[in-house]
Amino acid sequence: MKVGYRQLLEAANSSIATLDAAEVRDLMDRGEIVLVDLRDIRELERDGQIPGAVHCPRGMLEFWIDPESPYHKPIFSEPRRFVFYCGSGWRSALSTKTAQDMGLTPVAHLGGGFKAWREAGFPVEAIPKA
Repeated sequence: MKVGYRQLLEAANSSIATLDAAEVRDLMDRGEIVLVDLRDIRELERDGQIPGAVHCPRGMLEFWIDPESPYHKPIFSEPRRFVFYCGSGWRSALSTKTAQDMGLTPVAHLGGGFKAWREAGFPVEAIPKA
């Protein structure tokens, strides 16, 4: 294998903005970001979600961002700052790089992901099972 996930993560992290949980909480409290949860629905149902986050399954991100896609979601056309998160910060780092490459700016990700958020003691809301 020429490039593995570690190399992809290293490349992504070298070119994207990473915020810690306290920075994300502050930006949320000021209404300055759209927080995007990339985790699978089973993760949300099991662990909960950061209050106010928009759920975008990782596999749909490119399609929801691109205005030419039949799956485009208008929220991604709003002139807002987007902060992505996942379970531990890996998927969100790659997603932030992808979103940035697609022209969605400004973007950042929550370093350490949902795990870092919970460890900081910040609120989590339960997601009912479908």
